[in-house]
Amino acid sequence: MNIISINLKEKCYKIYIERGSLKCIGEKLKSVYKSRNVVVITDCNVGKLYLNTLRESLLSAGFKVNSISIPPGEKSKTLDVLKGVYENLCKFNTRRSDIIISLGGGVVGDLAGFAAATYLRGIRYIQVPTSILAQVDSSIGGKVAVDLPWGKNLVGSFYHPDAVFIDPEVLVSLNDRFFSDGMSEVIKYGFIRDKSILETLASLPSKNDVLNNIEDIICKCCNIKKQLVEMDERDLGDRMMLNFGHTLGHAVEKYYNYVKYSHGEAVAIGMAAITRRTEEMGITKSGTYDYMKYILEKYVLPTCIPDLNREAAVDSIALDKKSSSNGTLNLIVLEEVGKARIMKVKIPQVQEFLFLDETK
Repeated sequence: MNIISINLKEKCYKIYIERGSLKCIGEKLKSVYKSRNVVVITDCNVGKLYLNTLRESLLSAGFKVNSISIPPGEKSKTLDVLKGVYENLCKFNTRRSDIIISLGGGVVGDLAGFAAATYLRGIRYIQVPTSILAQVDSSIGGKVAVDLPWGKNLVGSFYHPDAVFIDPEVLVSLNDRFFSDGMSEVIKYGFIRDKSILETLASLPSKNDVLNNIEDIICKCCNIKKQLVEMDERDLGDRMMLNFGHTLGHAVEKYYNYVKYSHGEAVAIGMAAITRRTEEMGITKSGTYDYMKYILEKYVLPTCIPDLNREAAVDSIALDKKSSSNGTLNLIVLEEVGKARIMKVKIPQVQEFLFLDETK
């Protein structure tokens, strides 16, 4: 087992990375919590695969288990779905001493975490991420949120879990598209902080080879996030580098109503677009874009900006959490492979900065 400790001023917790750990969570929790009431929040796809395993683990450790299942996908990360979660928590007579367990990918983790942060002004919760994206990124660091019609993650909080249990064995059930989706976030970590991750990904010939080495990859990504979260818990400085590719990526997701592109695919588009542009401007070392394009395409991720209304995209970007009141946007750019920095760009310049003339 690999254990990574997140040490913050007001909360410390551990990330446990171990194959087969889903079957043992109840045993690990029973000595920690006096309450024996657990509510598992999952989606109907993940629930079919793993809810019974988690439930049996909890029941055998003496917990009473209720569950809430939401539809899969980003369209469930809304206030309407959240209202349904609150309704069920009330129906189960959930108390502040009880425990919420998030079982699923990034959408479930964000929604369940926000429910935990706000129901009864906050109850304890645990993350059990089941996608690559959630295991390397979204389950760690305490960002919880839902979307609004005007943009992604516009209502949220910083609310950390009591623990994160990562079982790499559950990743074998991912289809090829959602495997690629998660690898986008892994690739992000390599470009902003640790090029050895990219060297590993370049050397592995198949999805099975990646999954056979995934524990080490997860550990590297989680350690990078640990460092950045501990330095900048509230996302006001260096932690913003984790948003590389996300500014344009979120705009692409929203423009296509969270249907055409997954989160990882949109982030890949964002990373490639900004790197191509900054390399043209002399900000990024020559050759970085070609290397990025090679890695992204190896993992079946898009690299070209789709046809979209650029003014609408810029309007969406103006609502981005990385924009400031003085009309500037904190854009994450690469200096070279493994080294990122924050660059301030005026909102009126965003269209010119992010969108290249693809005919050139």
